[in-house]
Amino acid sequence: MNLIKKLGPANIFMLVLCALIIIVAEYLFLKGDQLHAIFIGLWAPTLLGIVIFIKQIKNGR
Repeated sequence: MNLIKKLGPANIFMLVLCALIIIVAEYLFLKGDQLHAIFIGLWAPTLLGIVIFIKQIKNGR
């Protein structure tokens, strides 16, 4: 519970969203649709990068 309070609901939502994106990309890749899987799989690091960027702006760095 302490970790959940420390992260906050927005960060937990983004982590769950990234996990779902990775699961969908894995499913598509194993189904045989490699190009779409790679395209969707690149969303997760992009979202995490945007979150990190916003946090750095918020903290004044």
